[in-house]
Formats: sequence, structure tokens, C-alpha cells
Amino acid sequence: MANLTIIQQSPDPEQVAERSRTRRSIADKIRAMGQNRIGALLLLLATVVAIVWANFATGSYEAFWETHLTVGVGDLQLDFTLHALVNDALMAIFFFTVGLEVRREFAIGELTSWSRAMVPVIAAIAGLAIPALLFVLVAWGSGFEHAWGIVISTDTAFLVGALALIGPRVPGRLRVFLLALAVVDDIGALSIIALVYTENFNPLPLLIAAVGLVGVYFTRYLPTGRGPVYATLSIIVWLAFLASGVHPTLAGVAIALLVPVYRPDRRDVEHALELARTFRQSPNSDYARAAANSLRESISINERLQSAYAPYVAYVILPLFALANAGVVLSPEILAAAVTSSLTWGIVAGLVAGKLIGVFGSAALMKMMRMGEFGPGLTLDRLAGGAALCGIGFTISLFIVDLAIDDDLAQNEARVGVLAASVIAFIVATIIFRVSDAVRTDVDPGQTLLRPVDPKRDHIFGSPDAPFTVVEYGDFQCGFCLKASGSIHEVYEELGDRLRYVWRHAPLTQYHPNALAGAEASEAAALQGKFFEFERGLFADQENQRPSDIVRLARGLGLDVDRFERDLTSPEVTGRVQDDMLDAEAMGITSVPTLFINGRRHTGPYDAQSLIRALSAGAEPAMTADPETSGA
Repeated sequence: MANLTIIQQSPDPEQVAERSRTRRSIADKIRAMGQNRIGALLLLLATVVAIVWANFATGSYEAFWETHLTVGVGDLQLDFTLHALVNDALMAIFFFTVGLEVRREFAIGELTSWSRAMVPVIAAIAGLAIPALLFVLVAWGSGFEHAWGIVISTDTAFLVGALALIGPRVPGRLRVFLLALAVVDDIGALSIIALVYTENFNPLPLLIAAVGLVGVYFTRYLPTGRGPVYATLSIIVWLAFLASGVHPTLAGVAIALLVPVYRPDRRDVEHALELARTFRQSPNSDYARAAANSLRESISINERLQSAYAPYVAYVILPLFALANAGVVLSPEILAAAVTSSLTWGIVAGLVAGKLIGVFGSAALMKMMRMGEFGPGLTLDRLAGGAALCGIGFTISLFIVDLAIDDDLAQNEARVGVLAASVIAFIVATIIFRVSDAVRTDVDPGQTLLRPVDPKRDHIFGSPDAPFTVVEYGDFQCGFCLKASGSIHEVYEELGDRLRYVWRHAPLTQYHPNALAGAEASEAAALQGKFFEFERGLFADQENQRPSDIVRLARGLGLDVDRFERDLTSPEVTGRVQDDMLDAEAMGITSVPTLFINGRRHTGPYDAQSLIRALSAGAEPAMTADPETSGA
């Protein structure tokens, strides 16, 4: 029976540069921008439109957003302004997606391992505390010291979009650090909204909300029809939060934290594949529905909801929020009041200086004290640029302005402060990144091995102290990597213990659908001391690397299969593969195999004789990590 594993032709490593010069269409360029960058641009555009609208047609701007909508049946009616509809209802969906991301990161993401999470968590906490302290010091005596929540949160959408627009040449590891930091930052902001900015609290409706949340939790066990049940219970919980006085957007967070998240289970994937084969042999609507449902159920509800809602949040909800809240009247009188307002300057100081000092200062201190994992590429200059970007506090800052300040004039001053701080933070980050890249012009990270060989970390075949080193970034489903593996084996037969061979992962998932799973499986095998045996098994059968094939290989090698399957989803395994992939991105590796000979990138043929000549020509001390500095 034919299997469903699809292996496309890998890109020839010698032809990638030629293909990269091919002219792309406008549609391709827009798609290449990515959702985060497009979303940030739409958010910026909506902000500009709101400011122009508010200044050239002040009456119509205010009148439009104060338009009342009444929804209800009989005596049960809800009355909303358009502004409240955006801030209370649509933003609940935004906070729901934030809650989904928080739940995912703590369950299967960057925050599952304390050693990996330590740096962004501590940096985020410092980035919450220092801005609030600076704000209170600067705004002291204004009567608005209680509005310190305005400066605590970073706008994740703008942060990611700005990083894509102005970030350093190789932002991969900085991006991971900032995303993990943003998750902790969001947790802090949401907690403060709930604890500090809740008024007219009525506990009785929260009992109804609690019953609804229990229902949300147990909905996962329903065999079918979960979508309508989730939707109905979510509306009930949202209404209960609204009646309680707790801001109803927090209902979105509470619901999201109860939505299950998990990595795809091998048995579920295999069952989906069996149904797909059955449909292929006997096409009919029943088999089609069964196969589609099974494939969908193999992915956690959390990840399905993130994928479904993310475009609406990025392209509709956040731009609408900006349109409804960023309409600051910039009259000479208001600007003059803002320039002399300690509230405005407190916000600017908190967001721009506070975030920079808190995030960068704490991260730099941990790096100097060798605390936590930083990884190659997460240098002090890039940390400084990322910390400056954290001063963009747009969405939640404007959100808290509406909660914390009642006076219209003071709200305008606060909004001016938020907008000014976001612009200044963006400019400061741009300068830092441009100076950093300019200073590094004489360094080509793609030509030098970024992470030195570390016998405690790397998979080494041969003597760890051998004078010659070949490091390969590869993909177990790549035919060219199979060829290189044979060549390196011939080199080893020629040089013996004078050669050490190191494998690192660079799975080309756009070409090989099972490549990432194979990489993680090899790391799970490595935890039982069988990395290279597993590597040879994967190379021996490149077309059959489905979950059942991988488990069969593990069983054939005598591994503890139960432990192997547990390790497949462990943070240690997934984190190790991700580290290699981030290193590959930082060195501009876009095709495999990519070989480094004694720490220098090899170009040209990789047959055995060519590699031996390259090793002899580049005979110099091999790059080996200092055990005191590796990973710092």
C-alpha cells in the first residue's frame, strides 16, 4: 500500500544563490511580509487615520464612536456605544488570543523549562516594575499616580511587526526572546487590569461565570459539537464578567486558559492517515468527513483557535481598536498642556526609559553573571535594541488610559504620552539596530561557525580532540545530505581519529514534511545514547519517516519505546532542535547540507577528496567551546 509521506526535491545547495535573484511578483512580496508585519502596518495606518479624523472632524469622530447600539429581547437589553463595543467585546477576542498564547507557551512552548524561560521571565518582571516606578516618580503630585498601569505593557503586535521592519540582519534568537518576554508581560498586564482597575465589583455574577468556566473545561470531553458549546458558554461567561464589574475582556483570558493544548499524538496522526488512505481507495463523503475530522482533532483546540482568530485580530480587531482609541486632538493648547504635564512625561519616561532600563539592565546583568540560556546571536547590542522596542506600549496602554483616567483633558495628555513614547521607542531601537549592524559590517556570520563545538552538547562521531572537524547542518530527508553523509564516512575511513564529525539540525520543513519530526526523534534517541544509530536508520529509509516508522526504528534499535515517546515532546528535545535551527538562520543557511570545515563554511563540491583537500588546506585548531562560556 502506498504511504502518504511526501518528499519534494531539496534545493541544490549550489544553486540557492541563483534562485534568490529571481524577481518576485507584488503578491509574492506581500505574502512574504507575513501576518505580523502586515498587521503592524495596518495598526499604524489606523492610528494615523484616527488622529487625522479626530483633528479635522472632531465632532464626527466623537459622535461616530458614541453611537448607541441596543441588543436584546423584551426587557433584557444591552446598550453599547460603538466605542464600548470595540473595547469591551472585540477586545475580549484579542485578550482571548493572548490567553491562548500564554497557555501554549507554558504547556509546550518556551516557558516550559525554567532554564530556558529564566532570562525572558526575569527581564519581563523587571520591565514591568521599573517603568511603573519611574512613572510614579515623574507623575508624583499630578493626581494620576494610580495610572501607573499605562506604562507596564509592551504592544506585542507592534513589537513583532517593528522587529520585522527594523530588526537586525539575523533576528531569530532575539525574536524568540522577545516573544517569550511579551507573554510574561501580558500576564502581568492582565493581572493588573483585573486587580487594580476593576470598579463597582459585584461578586454574584462571578458565580455564574465560574459555572460557565467549569463547563468550558469539560467541553473538551464531548465527542462532537464542541464549537457551538464553546461559543454559548463563552457568551455566558462574558456577560457574567460584564455584570460583575470585572472588565469583560478578562473573560477572554479566563476562557483561553481552560482550552486544551497538546502536541499531536502519534496514534491520532496514524489514525488520520489510515482514514485518508481509506478515502483514497474508496472516495465518498463519509470517508472524507471522517478523514478531515480526524486530521483536525489531531491538532489541539488551542492551536486551531489561534490559527482561526489570528488573522481577524491582526487585520480587523486591533486596527479597529486603534481607530477608536488613538484619535488624539493635537491642538496647540493640548500639545502645550502635554509638554508641561507630569502625566505625559511620566508615561514617556516609564515606557521609553523604564522598559530600556528594566529589560536591558536585567538581561545584561544575567548575561554577565552567566545566568540562564542566551545562545549565540543574543548579544548585548541586540538585547538593547529589543529592550528599546519594548517601549512601544500602544494597545494595552491606550486600553488602560480609558480604565484609569476619567478626565477628558488628562486622557488626551495620556494618549499624547503613549503615542510619543511609542514613536521615540521605535526611533531609539532603529538607531541601536542600525549602529549595531554598521559595527558588524566586517563580520560575516555566515562564513564562520557561530556556535563552537561543545563536546557536552554536540553529537560527535570520532575523537572529541581530533585536529580536523566537519560540522554538518542537515536534514534527514534530504537526498543531498545522504550523499554528504557517505562522503564524510569515506573521509573518516581515510583520516581515522584525526577527524571528528558533528551533526546539527536544519530541517527544511517547506520541502520535507517529516523533517522536523525526524530531527526531534533523533534527539529523543540521543537521550538513550543512540543518536548516530538513529541517524543511520533515518538516512537508510528517507521515504518512510511517519510517526509509526520512527517508533518502529526506535524499537528496532532496542530503545525504551515508552520513554522515547515521552521524550519526543519534552522541552529538552524540542528546545535543542530549535537552537540548531536558530543558529542555522543566524548563519544564513537556506539549503542543506551546509558544511563547516574547521569552523569555516565550505563552498564547492563535497565529495570525499574535495573535503580532504579542504581539511588539509584549513588545518588549524578546531573551534571548541570553552565549557565556562558555551551557551552564554
